Amino acid sequence: MSSKRFLCTTLTVITLALPAHAESGVVTSQTDFINLVNGKTLTRPLVRIEVRPDGSITGRGAAWDVTGTWNWQGSYFCRDLYWGGDPLGYNCQQVSIDGGSIQFTSDEGRGDSAAFRLN
Repeated sequence: MSSKRFLCTTLTVITLALPAHAESGVVTSQTDFINLVNGKTLTRPLVRIEVRPDGSITGRGAAWDVTGTWNWQGSYFCRDLYWGGDPLGYNCQQVSIDGGSIQFTSDEGRGDSAAFRLN
């Protein structure tokens, strides 16, 4: 699998880690979500992304820029991403806290997920 394809799969789902004191459960409000990511950088090997309260997403995945927008619909984080100029598409994702991590799972919680550290 090419590195761009691997990172595309990783970026398709945005996931991040939280401090270990976080409780388990699903994040269902935009306010709680913003409190978790505001001022933080989501990282994993070769990937650094910021999800900002203004609805923008910026960063880098390997050697390519990541840009996009997000909004909150019902109980889901919905994002539209571009990686290296290629559209990754629009997807609404379930955000859940599990121990020391927060996980975004694609397709309203029915799809793939990936983990990022929250720095």
